[in-house]
Amino acid sequence: MNAPGSAPPPPPPPLDDRGLPLGYPFKPDWEVTPRQAREALAQPNPPLLLDCRRPDEHEFCNVAAGLLIPMDQTVARADEIEDAAGGKNSPIIVMCHHGRRSMNVTSTLRGLGFSNVKSMAGGIDAWSLSVDPSIRRY
Repeated sequence: MNAPGSAPPPPPPPLDDRGLPLGYPFKPDWEVTPRQAREALAQPNPPLLLDCRRPDEHEFCNVAAGLLIPMDQTVARADEIEDAAGGKNSPIIVMCHHGRRSMNVTSTLRGLGFSNVKSMAGGIDAWSLSVDPSIRRY
């Protein structure tokens, strides 16, 4: 089954030692890998995992720990994000499908004064490939 309106997922790409597609332009000041996110989420005081995809994408597949706030609602719901995270200095990992929208949301949140926010490199697709293959790809 594919997400609404989408083609079948492409074949899985080869991954590097970090679990990212070969050649992925990883930005360590702005991103965490899905494996790093998994480790952080397993800690006693985990970061907020913010899913910025559309509701239909979230319904198709999701990481159970994530809070869904679509990208176009980021600014309007910034107070909700702050409350869910435990403050503007608390850690937040933003996730989308492939990492583009989450990078935009990360930038927006930093501009709103959130100081400890990063995008999950490669999004839920990379999570599925390197962390949890039970997550459906689209």
